Amino acid sequence: MKKFYCLEFFGKFLVTFKWYLSQYQPENPMKNFKTTMVASAILLISACQKNDVVNEEKSSITTSNLKSNTLLSTPRSLNGLLGKKVSIYSAEYITSGQGNQVGQTVYFSDRGNKQLEADFVPGLSLDGTDNISYYVDNNRPSADLPVSVTESAIDRAMKTWDNVQCSNLGIFKVPYNPAITTGFVSAILGYGGSFDYVADITHAGWLPKGFFDSLAPQGGDFILGVTFTLVFEGDADNNGKQDVAFREIYYNDGFQWNDGAHYDVETIALHESGHGLSQAHFGKAFRSGNGKLHFAPLAVMNAAYSGIQTTIGKTDLAGHCSNWASWPNK
Repeated sequence: MKKFYCLEFFGKFLVTFKWYLSQYQPENPMKNFKTTMVASAILLISACQKNDVVNEEKSSITTSNLKSNTLLSTPRSLNGLLGKKVSIYSAEYITSGQGNQVGQTVYFSDRGNKQLEADFVPGLSLDGTDNISYYVDNNRPSADLPVSVTESAIDRAMKTWDNVQCSNLGIFKVPYNPAITTGFVSAILGYGGSFDYVADITHAGWLPKGFFDSLAPQGGDFILGVTFTLVFEGDADNNGKQDVAFREIYYNDGFQWNDGAHYDVETIALHESGHGLSQAHFGKAFRSGNGKLHFAPLAVMNAAYSGIQTTIGKTDLAGHCSNWASWPNK
């Protein structure tokens, strides 16, 4: 839809005001007046220009809207872990930024208007530690890049989150083993996999476009990557949140992937790993008059791809630190 979009008003005001101060001349009041009028005009024109506002509200999509239906919401036992049942709670995806679609959160069971959050719980991890484990499955490689390149990019992304100073997650990598089969969600949807637990966050590899159509109509045309949250039954710590068992990340092999260029593996891995660490999407999406997609503020956790981002800024840190600063004493 079209509307006057003034979200950046304050930022533009600061820039314009700084310029005004640089032009101020105490000895010439008339020139100062003209300068003030010019600054005001620049501010009003630039701050309230007409834009396409992209609908990126968090959606509550239930399985009745999806081809997968009850397949995804049914609790299933994990192999080798008697009594441990998990179900798929949600999926958070990032889009290519080329169309009007932006990332959404898809819920796989109907909990009414209020969707509960989901988070890891100290003492519940299936790897037996309170540190966060991750695994990179090279059995589903990208068609565009060698596994050595994609694995290194994912490792860098995980390292970036581990280096955040406000938290002490002790992120560690489970070594790749070609005999290990990952993919709880992919197994359900017919793309191969297993009901094995491998790590807290599993980068389960690249899958064809059809897999992503399960998340949205023609989703394979615009979804770059997705993180699924799998939860235990019950609420062990009685905090009103779903207890996370583990998360799985999948990348869309229907896109052209690159290392350090569009679409950059490390950028998307950093975003999806953020979801893996309970970060939600952040920022408002809009299109300017030239059709370019913008976010305010720009962040790793924006809901669509907007260029290479391999560092974590203040906006992303705020959400991460509020969630993990006291871990594991939550």
